[in-house]
Parts: sequence; C-alpha cells; structure tokens
Amino acid sequence: MPLPQPEREAFLAQPHIGALAIARAKPGRAPLVVPIWYGYEPGREVWIMTGRDSVKAKAIAAAGRISLLVERIEPTVRYVSVEGAVVSTEPSTPGELWELSSRYLPTEKVPEYVKAAENYGPQVTIRVRPEHWLSADLGEV
Repeated sequence: MPLPQPEREAFLAQPHIGALAIARAKPGRAPLVVPIWYGYEPGREVWIMTGRDSVKAKAIAAAGRISLLVERIEPTVRYVSVEGAVVSTEPSTPGELWELSSRYLPTEKVPEYVKAAENYGPQVTIRVRPEHWLSADLGEV
C-alpha cells in the first residue's frame, strides 16, 4: 500500500542508507547504482555529498537527475523511492560534512571520520528537488 505524503516524507527523513541510481551516457552500460548517505527534511530538497571528481559526481552532472531508494525490512517491509532534478552542485562545507556524518555515525566516531573524509580531496554537495515518488508499506509480510 502506498504511503501518504507525510509518512513517506517522514520515512525519507530517517537515516537509512540510500541506493543512489544515475543514468549513464555510455552506450551498453547500466545505470550506476551505489549506496549513499543522504540528508532530507520534509518538504525540502534531498542532498548528498561526494568527491568532486568521483564517478558519481560526473554521472550526476551528465544526467542532471537521480533516483534514490531507501528501505527497511523490520518491523514491516517499507520503502520510499524519489526521483528528481539536480538543482545545485556546490563545494561542500565543513558543517555539511559534520551534519551528514553525525546522521549516520555514533557521536564519538564523527571527528575521526570527518578528518579522514577531508583528506580524500574536495567534496561537493548535490541538492535534488523530489519530483516523483514511489512508496509502499507491505504490512506484516
């Protein structure tokens, strides 16, 4: 059964690991699909961070849009998938890196992760406007 808008937005706002899908311009290649951390507040844009020169960043720049799927299997099977257009790609700030890391890691692990992530090179924050939603809660399956 599809989730009502407030439920699907609340579910997306939880810190699930997302499956990010991006079309590729290369003939004979399937879409790029990778796990990713993301941020979202109901009614706002979805945002992700990645290396400025990463395969993800290049594919997103070429495609101009993404799909993001988040799911759980307990206490019921539930998922939300959102598709949308990229609205901005900007250099990431230290505050964004700290916020996203804090969303997924225990507090004591955040400083070490942030320090390591900063050594990987420049990051970008990509914001996406949700345009199309799919969702379901399969109940007690």
